[in-house]
Amino acid sequence: MLIMPPSTSLPEWVVPPPEGFVAEDLDHIPDLPAHTELIDGSLVFASPQRRFHQLVIHRLHVELEGLVPTEHEVVQRMSVKLAPRQRPEPDLFVLGPDALIGPDVTCFQAEDVVLAVEVVSPDSEERDRKRKPVLYAEAGIPHFWLIEEINGKPVVHVYSLDPVTEVYVTTGVHYDRLKIPVPFDIDIDLTKLCKSRTR
Repeated sequence: MLIMPPSTSLPEWVVPPPEGFVAEDLDHIPDLPAHTELIDGSLVFASPQRRFHQLVIHRLHVELEGLVPTEHEVVQRMSVKLAPRQRPEPDLFVLGPDALIGPDVTCFQAEDVVLAVEVVSPDSEERDRKRKPVLYAEAGIPHFWLIEEINGKPVVHVYSLDPVTEVYVTTGVHYDRLKIPVPFDIDIDLTKLCKSRTR
């Protein structure tokens, strides 16, 4: 919900066109807040993230950089165009070898994404657990990880796309260690992802 002081008028771009926004609008709306997503034609603004969320994403990114094949690329803080009115920003994703990667790219295409990852946040629980997995599956992204915080530790729910039903099916829930053979050989000590330095 966007709350503005009574004396402040809303910028014109806050009001969507009758048919809703489209993915390309995110590149042209002036002064759009960073990391704004487009879901079902509506703008979704990013909230400040907790330390747990930041640590897990940063350290998982580093881990995956050392595990994915060299022709793949790990990306965060960028969006993916799934459909004309869908352009979410996964917390982390892995691009395949045919992805167009250049200095002027502002978003990537769903067909180039091999794996999408979401870390559940209090402000986006419904989107992370329900809406985004459906959108990623409909767009044909073959692998999806949903990371929950349980007792201060990350728990990874791993899903693969069923090519017949075109929905995700769970292939496992991983607590202390994530060891799986697809989409790459993955072996990650999950207990290291959220440890903070002590003073």
